[in-house]
Formats: sequence, C-alpha cells, structure tokens
Amino acid sequence: MATHVRILAWLNIALGALGVLAALVVFAGAQIIPAILTHAAGEEAAIPVAVIQMIITVVMSIILAMSLPCLVLGFGLHNFRPWARILGLVLAAVNLLNLPFGTAISLYGFWVLLKPETEALFTPGAASRGLA
Repeated sequence: MATHVRILAWLNIALGALGVLAALVVFAGAQIIPAILTHAAGEEAAIPVAVIQMIITVVMSIILAMSLPCLVLGFGLHNFRPWARILGLVLAAVNLLNLPFGTAISLYGFWVLLKPETEALFTPGAASRGLA
C-alpha cells in the first residue's frame, strides 16, 4: 500500500500544480480582458471593468484555495506524515466536485486511505519499524 500512497501523493501534487497554473492563467486574463474592454469602449467601460476584475479575483482565490491544500497533502502523503491521512480524506470529499480529474483522484484516494494497511503506515513510528 505504500506504493499506492506515493502514487496518490504525486497525483495530488499534479492536481494542485494544475490548479495553480489555472489560477495564473486566470490572473493573466484579469490583466488582458479589462485592457481590451477599456480600449474598445473607452470611459464607458470603467464600471464593468472593475466588476470583471473583482469576479476574476474571486475565481482566482477559489482556485488557489482548492489547489494549495492538494500540494500540501502531496508532501504529507509522500512523507507518511500522520496528519496527511486525515487531510487526504477531507480533501477527497471536497474534490469529488472537481470534475473530472478531482473526482477520479478522490475515489482513488478513498480506496487507498481507508484501507487498514494504509492506516498502519501513518501511525507515529511506522517509518522506524520499516513499514514505510
């Protein structure tokens, strides 16, 4: 099961990295779209531009709020930290709504993290006993 935990760790790192990349793309759009609107409409676009920038900021914040915990979880799972199993189960429940990749990784995460053999890997001192 240690191999499955490490695979799950790398999948979460990849999912988190894709989310951070998506947030950067949204951030770039936040810079480009208002400039285009201002150039095309002039002063009449001042209010819609501010609204668009606010919406993009909220979307970027949500994407980062969902992605950064996946990166932390990947680190914790890879190093068999005791807190990582619980965080993995919580994030798996949250990421079920992250279609399609988050759902697939969540289902795999539930399968891996709910096994009794996996629970033994995350007990303090398991690494010193040679389980990890």
